[in-house]
Amino acid sequence: MFQRKWFFATLLVFAGTALCIRLGIWQLDRLEQRRAFNAQFEFARAQPALDLNQEQPGDIIEMEWRPVKVTGEYDFVNQVAMRNQYYGDQYGYHLLTPLRFSGTAVLVDRGWIPAEGNPVPADWRKYDEPGMVTVAGQVRLGHAKPRFGGIADPLPENGAALEVWNNADLRRIASQMPYPVLPVYIQPEPDADDTEPPIPFQPEVELTEGPHFGYALQWFTFATILFVGYPFFLRKQEAGSK
Repeated sequence: MFQRKWFFATLLVFAGTALCIRLGIWQLDRLEQRRAFNAQFEFARAQPALDLNQEQPGDIIEMEWRPVKVTGEYDFVNQVAMRNQYYGDQYGYHLLTPLRFSGTAVLVDRGWIPAEGNPVPADWRKYDEPGMVTVAGQVRLGHAKPRFGGIADPLPENGAALEVWNNADLRRIASQMPYPVLPVYIQPEPDADDTEPPIPFQPEVELTEGPHFGYALQWFTFATILFVGYPFFLRKQEAGSK
């Protein structure tokens, strides 16, 4: 195995075996993450609705997916939009509108509007919902940039507010608001009969363990084949050369 003519091949086999084992462990880590997410999601959804008019807990960022409700008044002047959003195959935006209550505010993803006919914030005002409103939905966390690649939104150099965002970067969006904003946003429960923009959206959450365990078994099998099968391969080669 460690003869000169087989040395490089042996190194490749060892490296391949180590890589397969590492990939198997990575899939097991993904499995544990998936299980942890499923458990957290089910626990959060089973909790009573958090009434933000009564309580704004300091650990609210740990309550993603929990039911939530709040009554307040929208501030349409400071609302922003998320680009690259789709309703079916129609391109558009999601409106993130501050809902003011009890001296603070929370962003609400009011839903999808078409890009056509809505190039600037003044056009979004036709979707205003004036007066006091009650919103029921679930707590969601923002993100500074996409999980895979992507960059954070650059703020205008002149200090002006950024009105259209690529990412729901709640911290930076809150920094351009003239009042305190909670570090989460509300994703309202959709109404299947509501087809008038803004149309609320809820992601489909698949509570399964996914294919990670099967993938881990595959990688560990490949590692076993490489590590155990290689000596037999060498013996066969040596026997054939005699």
